[in-house]
Amino acid sequence: MNVFYEEDGHFKVASVMSENPGSLQVESQSGKRSKIKTANVLLRFESAMTGFMEAAQAESDTLDINFLWECCAEPEFGFEDLATDYYGRKPTSIEAAAVALSLHGAPVYFYRKGKGRYKAAPAETLKAALAALERKRLLAERMAAWGEQLKNHELPEEFGDKVEALLYAPDKNSPEWKTLEQAASELNLNHIRLLADCGAIPSIHDYHLGAFLREYFPKGSDFPEFEVPAESIDLPKADVAAFSIDDSTTTEIDDAFSLQTLDNGNTLVGIHIAAPATGIMPDSVLDQVALHRLSTVYMPGHKITMLPEQAIVPFSLNAGEWRPALSLYLEVAPDLTISQRTTRLELVHIAENLRHDTLDPYFNESTLESDSGHPYWSRLMTLFRLAESLEKARGKYDPNRAPQIDYNFYVEDGIVRIVNRQRGSPLDKLVAELMIEANSHWGGMLAEHQVSGIYRAQNGGKVYMTVKPEPHQGLGVKQYTWCTSPLRRAVDLINQRQLIAVLQQPEKAQPASLLTDVMRQFDLTYNAYNEFQTRMERYWCLQYLIQEKLEEVSATVWRENLVRLDIVPYITKVYSLPELPAGSRVRLQIKRVDTLLMELDTRFLQLEAEATPQITEVLEEEV
Repeated sequence: MNVFYEEDGHFKVASVMSENPGSLQVESQSGKRSKIKTANVLLRFESAMTGFMEAAQAESDTLDINFLWECCAEPEFGFEDLATDYYGRKPTSIEAAAVALSLHGAPVYFYRKGKGRYKAAPAETLKAALAALERKRLLAERMAAWGEQLKNHELPEEFGDKVEALLYAPDKNSPEWKTLEQAASELNLNHIRLLADCGAIPSIHDYHLGAFLREYFPKGSDFPEFEVPAESIDLPKADVAAFSIDDSTTTEIDDAFSLQTLDNGNTLVGIHIAAPATGIMPDSVLDQVALHRLSTVYMPGHKITMLPEQAIVPFSLNAGEWRPALSLYLEVAPDLTISQRTTRLELVHIAENLRHDTLDPYFNESTLESDSGHPYWSRLMTLFRLAESLEKARGKYDPNRAPQIDYNFYVEDGIVRIVNRQRGSPLDKLVAELMIEANSHWGGMLAEHQVSGIYRAQNGGKVYMTVKPEPHQGLGVKQYTWCTSPLRRAVDLINQRQLIAVLQQPEKAQPASLLTDVMRQFDLTYNAYNEFQTRMERYWCLQYLIQEKLEEVSATVWRENLVRLDIVPYITKVYSLPELPAGSRVRLQIKRVDTLLMELDTRFLQLEAEATPQITEVLEEEV
């Protein structure tokens, strides 16, 4: 005796060795013995077991599923009953098994109701299910065609309006994504690279920019309609001629300086900060824009300003104009001690906008001993000596400190220039120290008048933002606010309002709770903007390597297998790098540059120079 039975959703045949209540001991055609439940047995047959399943499947393949379905009554039925109706006689065991196989293999037509029992799908349900299957079949055909196009580096026409989503936020259940992922896997490519190879990314630069804009400017970077701020004409005019010092690409000029010789022989040094808080009122459209954007976004060759140009121009400290400014005056004695600090809100006349590219040759480390001939040289020297005195007062002056290198990126018509300049140069130190002085003093001024402000603090090496005046150990000051870039950072604009309230109407100062909300959002957003700027600078570093057709570069070992290229500010891993101390200079072969995936593949060629204490010191400080 043989049995045709169901086990784990599959049909099998075996010969019966023994039978017990509720179970059978059987032996399969391969000789494997097992125990099965009697309830799982669908048929018992005497004919040969060899070839039974093959014959049943062959018979099943000849059956018309639609006709089987039409033969069914509405109530549930057993497969043998349907086989009897179908064949018009008592079926053979192979014919009965063939019907069971057909029913089991057509779940759209027949619902399984138990072992060997089924129920025909209702006509409307079957129609809908068959339509769904047809759609699925057609989609599978389209997906197969898409896949072939992608593997041939052709973009399917249906992908046209879905490219942006596939690049930045793919729906991983969509057929387009599944096809793209499968094709990329078969080609052993990143899906972004495959889309690029298919022409879906016309500009790699715009691809990187688009990822950022999609997240932080989903509605675009245009400004809403707003009312241009009125000019502040009721402020007193300062009796000074101020000048600014900025990079040639700076358009938001928010700091300037002035010097006056007093009758007592002291010098009155003015630090003048643009005062948009005099015209951009709280809760105005421009205020809402500033609190939404929170900062200007910088990247090589482009920027997204916090404020629209029409709102920047009335406050930017442009040459030849009178501009509202929050001024900090330092009365400086000949020995560089500061006898008095005074803060005023006033109109300041801007005499000159000095630019680094034209000023640097006349004011640098080699021109400090004698007049270089620049008309501002003596004023710059006075400010530089004051800056060094302020640095010493903070406990941060170190004449033996090795210089660190900063880089400026200039992009024009897709061509990038990367210009290095020493951090801590006379001009850098001059501006930085006077900004630290203003930010520190004004932070103390807010604290003294018990008016909330947003501070930067550092404790135990951790830098963080707070609405309480706390020491900044890295700068060596009791407190440090951000007040000196109100055209570019919302935090500075808010702090400026708080300072103006101290000077004019303390009751109008904002509460700490409001400042806390802005501070938290600003911290997250500002860090994201900085990360984006770094990413775009890395992009242009790689583009520079391609542009200059460089095949070899020198680099400095940073740590382990990380190196920093000498010609551009780019850090990368070199897997073939031998174990070398940090600060060692090496020569590398450039094997591959990929600006899309932001990858640089290099190979170690040779050691160029051993590490020196000076280089190691700079690396440790930067790390």
